Amino acid sequence: MISTNSTGEPALRIENLDKYYGTFQALRGINLSVQRGEKIVVCGPSGSGKSTMIRCINRLEQHNGGRIAVLGTELNDDVGNIDEIRREVGMVFQHFNLFPHMTVLENCMISPMIVRKQPRAQAEATARHYLEKVRIPEQAMKYPSQLSGGQQQRVAIARALCMQPQIMLFDEPTSALDPEMVSEVLDVMVTLASEGMTMICVTHEMGFARRVADRVLFMDGGEILEEAPPDEFFTSSRNERTRQFLSQVLGH
Repeated sequence: MISTNSTGEPALRIENLDKYYGTFQALRGINLSVQRGEKIVVCGPSGSGKSTMIRCINRLEQHNGGRIAVLGTELNDDVGNIDEIRREVGMVFQHFNLFPHMTVLENCMISPMIVRKQPRAQAEATARHYLEKVRIPEQAMKYPSQLSGGQQQRVAIARALCMQPQIMLFDEPTSALDPEMVSEVLDVMVTLASEGMTMICVTHEMGFARRVADRVLFMDGGEILEEAPPDEFFTSSRNERTRQFLSQVLGH
């Protein structure tokens, strides 16, 4: 049973997590504990395992070793267990993944109606509330193809929030956007962070990390090489590989 208690168990606990693709080891002994309300930013070069790690949290990827506990419930192979955890863990992807044949409003209503068995009127009220929250209530009756990339990503965030999750995962949510659209998505994420949402975000938006993260993680080669509060991470990183990465990312 998923715990709603705000004390005791952390929101997320990962112990000695391994993940293989054939003979290639994508994750190597990952250990991470995230408290409720904590904001974690994960950065690192392409292929470092950061997206794989957060996809393991809600079983989009199956881990091969170690343990994952979400809100006090250990993730296992049972379908009911996976569904229970996914109800409490929202995820926003790089490429939006909206249903193209549904309106914005319908995209936001479908999961609460099917998964949480909400009546249609309640699901619509919830959807309109979160579309207002991400600042696009006027787009409710449009289709995804009629929206900009930034608007589509904000719909994706609203859709995830309509399930009223306890944890939000973001997998490079701005990397597919034109530069001028990035800030509108980050502004929504900053608001979520300020309201106490537990967040784990894979991103190269270092300004966002400085502003909202409680901790920044640097991954390379399937391992967490460094973990520190933003001030320490950006000014006095201990790991040479971290410093090299930051010099490349911040030097442009």
